[in-house]
Amino acid sequence: MEKYIFDKSNGLWYELQDDYYIPCLTVPVEEEKPIGIWGRRHLQYIKKERKFLYTELLTSGRLNTYLADINEQAEEEMLLLTKQIAEREGVTERLKAQNQMLWVQRMDSIRDRAMEIVNHDLIYA
Repeated sequence: MEKYIFDKSNGLWYELQDDYYIPCLTVPVEEEKPIGIWGRRHLQYIKKERKFLYTELLTSGRLNTYLADINEQAEEEMLLLTKQIAEREGVTERLKAQNQMLWVQRMDSIRDRAMEIVNHDLIYA
């Protein structure tokens, strides 16, 4: 028996393993991009709650690119929201120079709120 055969009807190659021909299937190679905290959080979410999306992205070879894009969007939204809320609430460098503890407290509160918005809009959506 031949080690590899090609089936013209479906366009697949098959490999002989023991007494059975198994299709030679591979996942397309994708560019490796770094994934930050936001991408890892979203990965855990889709693995648990959106299994079909996770499987589709994994088998099509687009998972890493998708997670890197989500991470980038979340980072941008986090920075923009933090800046906008700080401006709206008057948390400035002047306040930082006058009262560092108050500035830190207010910035922590702003970051927490911005994080909740990003989680709701992108990560767990």
